[in-house]
Amino acid sequence: MNTSKRNAAAIGRGSLLALALTLCAPMNTEAQKKWTLKECLDYAMQHNISLKKSQLQQQSANEDVRQSKAALLPSLSASTNHSVGYQPWKDSGVSTVTNGMVNTKVDKTSYNGAYSVNAQWTLWNGNRNRNTVKLGVLTEQQAELSASETANTLQENIAKLYVQSLYLTEAIGVNEATLATSRKNEERGQEMLNVGKMSKADLAQLSAQRSTDEYNCVEAQSQLANSKLQLRQLLELSHEEDFDVDVPNASDEMALQEIPALNAVYEAALAQRPEIQSAELAIKSSQLSVKMARAERMPTVNLSAGVGTGTNSLTGRAWGEQMKGNVDATAGVSISVPILDQRQAKTSINKAKLQEMSAQLDLKDKQKALYQTIEGYWLDAQTNQQKFRAARATVASEQQSYDLLQEQFRLGLKNIVELMTGKDKLLAAQQNLLQSKYMTLLNIQMLQFYQGGMK
Repeated sequence: MNTSKRNAAAIGRGSLLALALTLCAPMNTEAQKKWTLKECLDYAMQHNISLKKSQLQQQSANEDVRQSKAALLPSLSASTNHSVGYQPWKDSGVSTVTNGMVNTKVDKTSYNGAYSVNAQWTLWNGNRNRNTVKLGVLTEQQAELSASETANTLQENIAKLYVQSLYLTEAIGVNEATLATSRKNEERGQEMLNVGKMSKADLAQLSAQRSTDEYNCVEAQSQLANSKLQLRQLLELSHEEDFDVDVPNASDEMALQEIPALNAVYEAALAQRPEIQSAELAIKSSQLSVKMARAERMPTVNLSAGVGTGTNSLTGRAWGEQMKGNVDATAGVSISVPILDQRQAKTSINKAKLQEMSAQLDLKDKQKALYQTIEGYWLDAQTNQQKFRAARATVASEQQSYDLLQEQFRLGLKNIVELMTGKDKLLAAQQNLLQSKYMTLLNIQMLQFYQGGMK
């Protein structure tokens, strides 16, 4: 198996394992198992059903290569036939001929046996047989790359769901803190209502805000559960097995790291992505198909040989003597030259050329799709990193403003509308901060994954 192909197939896994080391701290020791990203990736590589199916297709392609190589060797077969004959009105004065032997015995019942060994070998068929071997090898390599592509897609999906779970876990913390604040505001509002400093309508608004925050907490928990469920499905875990993600410390510095250059990532991806290598192999396969189609116009030379013998009970000779005396060996060469084939060869050649053109277009299409994917990650990384910088300043400002509003609200200097407006602004700023942070982390790691390594 080609070493470069095997190395390329392993790059994707190594890249995301590096992501695991970057994002994931050691697993916490708790009653329920906490899965790091590295553990998720390792487990999925061993148990994911779609990946296993791709690997089975690779093994099937390997069997086709073995068969095509064996077809270069001669074929050898042995056969034997046995029959019993009965002639109820046989004339004793009439001789019969069986298996080339004259029989004079008058037995009405007779036994015949024939034994033969035959060999067949294609000496020349326009190199179709040898090109079939080459085509099988390319197909096997494509199947291997297809398995690598499936593994890459699986790892990308796991990484996205894992980072999404980390984001939702922190988002739940923000929502819970917001809910706690809403409950305190509601309690303070009840106290102010009791002393006549707040109307029932204003208290109702505080209660509605607390209910909204409770709903947001439940919604975030539901989204986290759904994200974990999708992760569980990719890992092929049963519902009976405990599953939870380990939450590492994703620092702000990680989101502010340098973003890989777009062209550098694309050039590296062109050299090692399995979908690109598979498209290049498809072009080579189509070129071989053109050669095989042209070979249909060439002569075919076959070599054949055989040896046989037979026995008959009516000869009166011993079985061993007949086996030896009746040996007949043959050898021959056959040549087949196509003259008029109803345009079959020309059609095969033209269709093979069209397939080659299609394979070249497929390569360009995959190169374009690869660039668009990488460019999308790069643009998202740039945008979200800028949003993250702005969001950090916004959160700090909104937090100070809301703390002041709360104090003024307790003193009766601010009304309920101003307090709720300030709270909404703070919550929105906190959510924007978390989203931009984890989106930046994810897109940077995806760029490094496509580049084939991490710093």
